[in-house]
Amino acid sequence: MWLPIIGLLLGIAIGFVFSLTVPAQYSRYTAMAILAALDSVLGAVRAELQGEYDNRVFLSGLITNAFLAAGLTFLGDRLGVQLETAAIVAFGVRLFNNLAIIRRRFI
Repeated sequence: MWLPIIGLLLGIAIGFVFSLTVPAQYSRYTAMAILAALDSVLGAVRAELQGEYDNRVFLSGLITNAFLAAGLTFLGDRLGVQLETAAIVAFGVRLFNNLAIIRRRFI
């Protein structure tokens, strides 16, 4: 259960230690990758708390979310519209839902 949280905290710590910069043209892709990862991690924590965690589901969700978000962003770039907004809304709703479920389990 704690492995996803430890990985997230380790990633944040590494990000603070190494001052990496993302070129402006990749910033939207990076933001989408972060949202996809957070969605998968919070979903994994929620599933673990409910006793339903499956590593295959976690990994497939992480990869599928990342490819879908990157694909929408890429397609939006090519069409000149912001299709990644759909992914931002979907990930945002799922993040808040998962966080609410996690919070309720601890209360």
